[in-house]
Amino acid sequence: MRKTLATLVALLTVILSWGQAQINTKSVKISDFTQKTTKIVLTGNELYDSSLKGDITAVWRISPYEFCTMEEFETLKTDDSYYFLLTTKGKAKNEKEASLQFLTLVKGGKDASKGINKMLEIVSFPFAAADFPSGREYVFFQAFLDIIQNYTLDAMEKDTNAYGGLAYYNFDISETDKMGIVFSINDLSEEVNKSVRDMYFDKDMIVVREDDADSFLTDAVEGVLVSYVTAPAEDTEGAYCYKMLIESSSHKLYYFRKHRLTKKKGPGFTQDDIRRITAKRKKEAE
Repeated sequence: MRKTLATLVALLTVILSWGQAQINTKSVKISDFTQKTTKIVLTGNELYDSSLKGDITAVWRISPYEFCTMEEFETLKTDDSYYFLLTTKGKAKNEKEASLQFLTLVKGGKDASKGINKMLEIVSFPFAAADFPSGREYVFFQAFLDIIQNYTLDAMEKDTNAYGGLAYYNFDISETDKMGIVFSINDLSEEVNKSVRDMYFDKDMIVVREDDADSFLTDAVEGVLVSYVTAPAEDTEGAYCYKMLIESSSHKLYYFRKHRLTKKKGPGFTQDDIRRITAKRKKEAE
């Protein structure tokens, strides 16, 4: 009898512990996102803030929002009644200074007193060089905000999404075999030369000037993916380069990968990226 009772107690302890672990998962912690106010933190840069306000007003749809200053953020950041969308700068481990800018969505809470990096992060989206950004980010900004919103909803739904990060969307690249892909010539690394393109590209894949590629996004051409690359203004060895394919009309993210910059590997889509992107296309063509 005692042995049976001890077994039951041990089993109950395991069940309760498992239940507690479930309660603390990320998807549960952010399950209140749509009911809470998201504070959009302004930077103090008049041009950037004006554009940010316009784009947020145009596309933000998944939660109530309010704009706030950085000073207000410092006051409110420990309050878990709020979420915050900030413009941040980040660097790789071996970089001396931050080389990229991110749109970072975090939840307020007591740990915020220890720094932004201690806050519960939903997603951090790399969108421009920290120094001397190209300006192309302004064309894509509404798409970036839609990607952040879509990912947040997906992260609320399942922990596999919440912990997988934006690379989770790479699974969807196999669905794009019937879609067009437009690459800006500036988004291709040096190794993706004409011979590589001839090897992998089909008739629905094109390489154009940056302005022409961006026009596919602004015109919201359905069924077309447009390339976007985030990299430091200078080829900083050890920094990361992020490569994306974004559907023009829905702003759905279909491809998101990064690689570390080295002396031999510069920024842009690599031959390995092209091989991954075209894997199903090549298979069906054969």
